[in-house]
Amino acid sequence: MLAHNQDPPRRTPLHSLHVSLGGKMVPFAGYDMPVQYPAGVLKEHLHTRTQAGLFDVSHMGQIALRPKSGKVEDAAHALERLVPQDIVAIAPGRQRYAQFTNADGGILDDLMVANFGDHLFLVVNAACKDADEAHLRANLSDDCIIDALADRALIALQGPKAEAVLAKFCAAAPAMTFMDAGPHEVAGINCFVSRSGYTGEDGFEISVPASDAERLTRMLLDNPDVLPIGLGARDSLRLEAGLCLYGHDIDTTTTPVEAGLEWSVQKSRRSGGARAGGFPGAEKILAHFDNGASRRRVGLRAEGRAPVREGALLFADSAGGEPIGKVTSGGFGPTLSAPVAMGYVPVSLSALGTKLFAEVRGQRLPLAVAAMPFVKNTYKR
Repeated sequence: MLAHNQDPPRRTPLHSLHVSLGGKMVPFAGYDMPVQYPAGVLKEHLHTRTQAGLFDVSHMGQIALRPKSGKVEDAAHALERLVPQDIVAIAPGRQRYAQFTNADGGILDDLMVANFGDHLFLVVNAACKDADEAHLRANLSDDCIIDALADRALIALQGPKAEAVLAKFCAAAPAMTFMDAGPHEVAGINCFVSRSGYTGEDGFEISVPASDAERLTRMLLDNPDVLPIGLGARDSLRLEAGLCLYGHDIDTTTTPVEAGLEWSVQKSRRSGGARAGGFPGAEKILAHFDNGASRRRVGLRAEGRAPVREGALLFADSAGGEPIGKVTSGGFGPTLSAPVAMGYVPVSLSALGTKLFAEVRGQRLPLAVAAMPFVKNTYKR
């Protein structure tokens, strides 16, 4: 039973569809979400890698940032006050990965930012979306109208057959390349479509009016190449792809440099760049760029078959010694048929091949620092 002060989980516009498809529902980020369907996590994972998987990600936050001046570049300049990325350089019809940072250089949330020509479209994490909206309103209201798009669902179609499936409903899909984003018609419905995702596979994310979400989802699922995919496989897919999960691999205590996300911060915002700094925590983050950080997120491959889970302590020796780091995500990689993990270690122990040990049930299991992604991505460049 729920405590008196605990709200019941919210439901996405696709909740009844999940139940009708046999989804096993669990609470996640304040929502009732499917963790798996009757096919099971393993089959769902492998189906996405070989055909196409359909994910409900409607719990994510969708926000339009509309410039009061009418000039999208003014919204971009405003948003640069909150993120270390070059937002001004995002061309119309394109999107970019970014992070909200705090005064200590930590990450408040990670997000996607698209330029829709006359405004910016943001997708933020479910657990952070209310705080993100408040953060935007507190800092950007003088320059922008912050419009939380609560009447929209979000679905992701991922996998090597995603393009062929979506092309039947969206004429623009085949011409899109990785990180293209904008308004497009899908099955006669006005949607926002990006060629991106959270699996390492080619695919699309489709923002659709909530009233049309179930109809569109059913049309996509009618294709025999498409299976519904739950949170379980979503997590194992993103882990194999080496992608961060907010609140686990990145949080308010990690900077973008420590997290290995340097690639996401363009030169224009770094020391000596055209618009260097000017974002929260810039002093610490730019110092990490210039002088290095003391720790780093790395990939980890265990020697045995036992998965090394989140929270496992890492050691430099097989016995004795203090922990040198911690696993932030870990599990079994179905594509590799082997365990994979990510965690933070001192930079001095972050070189590929470095042998470490994870403490699992009182035993220290050997593992090695490994390259990420663990499974090669297939984005359409």
